[in-house]
Amino acid sequence: MSPGKPVLPKNNEKKEEKALSRRGVLAIEKRKNPRFFVELPLDYSRKGKKIDFGGIVKDASEGGILVYLPEKIDVGELLKIEIYFAKGLELNTVQGVAKIVWADLAARETWREHRYGLEFHSMPKGMIQKLKNLLKDVGETHKS
Repeated sequence: MSPGKPVLPKNNEKKEEKALSRRGVLAIEKRKNPRFFVELPLDYSRKGKKIDFGGIVKDASEGGILVYLPEKIDVGELLKIEIYFAKGLELNTVQGVAKIVWADLAARETWREHRYGLEFHSMPKGMIQKLKNLLKDVGETHKS
C-alpha cells in the first residue's frame, strides 16, 4: 500500500454506514390537546381544607397542567386550583378542580419542589373558554 493512496471503504461497509444513519428515535405525542410552555403562578388547596399554598405552572393544555408544588401529595387527590395571568393591564384567573394523575419519582425534596401532572376535573362555567383564550394567546406569542 503506497502512502499517497486513500483507503476506501468496502461496498458492504458503505451499506452498513447508510443503514446506521437512517436510524433514530421517533417520539409520537399521544396527548389529545397540544401543550404550551408557560410559567404562571398558581394557588391551590387540598379539597376540603381552607389553607392555600402556592406553586408554579410550567406547561398547560386544555386537558391539564404540569405544576411544581412545595409539598408531597398523593396521586388521585383533588386540588382546588387558581392560575393567575395578566391580560393587558388586568390580572385574571382560571379556577377549577384538578386531579393529580402522576407524580415525579425524582422530586427534589431538599428544595421543597415536587412535580405533578394535573388533569382538569371540573371548572365553573366560563372558565374553560378563559383557559382556551389564555392558551391561544400563549400560542400566538410563541409564534412571533
